[in-house]
Amino acid sequence: MLVIGLTGGIGSGKSTVAKEFAKQGIHIVDADQKARDVVSIGKPALKNIESHFGSDILLPDGSLDRAKLRTTIFSDSTQKDWLEKLLHPLIRQDIETDLGNATSEYAILESPLLFETDQHEMVHKTLLVDVPVELQISRGCSRDNNSEEQIQKIIDAQMPRAEKIKRADFIIDNSSGIAELKEKIEKLHHEFMTL
Repeated sequence: MLVIGLTGGIGSGKSTVAKEFAKQGIHIVDADQKARDVVSIGKPALKNIESHFGSDILLPDGSLDRAKLRTTIFSDSTQKDWLEKLLHPLIRQDIETDLGNATSEYAILESPLLFETDQHEMVHKTLLVDVPVELQISRGCSRDNNSEEQIQKIIDAQMPRAEKIKRADFIIDNSSGIAELKEKIEKLHHEFMTL
């Protein structure tokens, strides 16, 4: 089955694009959701994270304090590397299983770190949702209640926009409104059906 890798930086609108493809009946595998699932309460990875970072990395209900973890790993690359070595193989296994169960004409792997991880090896073509950095920052701040500085750190930790543009097979500019975006998605959907 054809698998399209859908990616874009924080605030680019890749989740909106994925929802539009889902409305077309396309099976979507969300790498971010897989990442949340592998660290949910009761999962071994959460115990490993607690052992490594201490119990204050957990919220009172025992779930992962994602904001605290994000702050920690984006300010210390060795901690980020440790976390990635733990989680990436687990996430990949879950993604492969889910993609294997897809029954639509093609499937989409939605992943913000498609190019930064080995997840690009799991797809046949890549689709980048692209917006200017200023728009990423304003959308990221309004959506996640993060500061401009936090959003900029996330952007800085990801592959540069120009590099993503070079590596993508298809690009959607999501600087305009939803109506224009839906038109672009419709065209791509038909193109993917013929691949």
